[in-house]
Amino acid sequence: MIKLYNDELSGNCYKLRLFMSLIGLPYERVPVNFYPGREHKDEAFLRINSFGQLPVVDDEGYVLRDAQAILVYLATRHDPTQRWFPSDAQVRGRVALWLSVAEDITRSASAARLHDTFAYPFDIKACRDTAHTLFAHIEDHLADGEIEGRGWLADNTPTIADVACFPYVALAPEGGIMLAHYPALRRWIQRVKALPNFIGMPGIFAAGIDPQPC
Repeated sequence: MIKLYNDELSGNCYKLRLFMSLIGLPYERVPVNFYPGREHKDEAFLRINSFGQLPVVDDEGYVLRDAQAILVYLATRHDPTQRWFPSDAQVRGRVALWLSVAEDITRSASAARLHDTFAYPFDIKACRDTAHTLFAHIEDHLADGEIEGRGWLADNTPTIADVACFPYVALAPEGGIMLAHYPALRRWIQRVKALPNFIGMPGIFAAGIDPQPC
């Protein structure tokens, strides 16, 4: 069985829990206290991932770090439908593009959340400004897609691109990044939440985080 080295409050760990729930893939959680325990920097964990970062998966001895890379691996190795990472070259190119955007969201919206929630010493204005710039681009992309009858980031159906981008967009208000001016983005969040086997994490369903105008 796959082992997921996991912290319940990490959006990057959550996107893996979410994806494995969506495809019905069983796994074992191995708790790692990110804050305040900082167990991801302990010697024992550094032997698993020398970068000292979460998440990490161990699939019968195959160890892989980085949330986006793990999504690609899980979708390729464990999704027999190949729905979530289609083999079409153009779709895969678009998925890869959005996985890169997910990293940018992590460096901005997630960093703002770490600043506000855990007092990480980030430049909060720069984080929020960058996140708003990203969200404006995503808003335009989704709004154009809705006009064309497409509700997802990379294809006509949901892919790992949507899973990768979802957590830190939905949790953005925890970093002071409100979603009131992004109606298409909020509708996309609701579509993700409506997927069969969707699961949440702390903050996703909280009244102040749910993507309503504010």
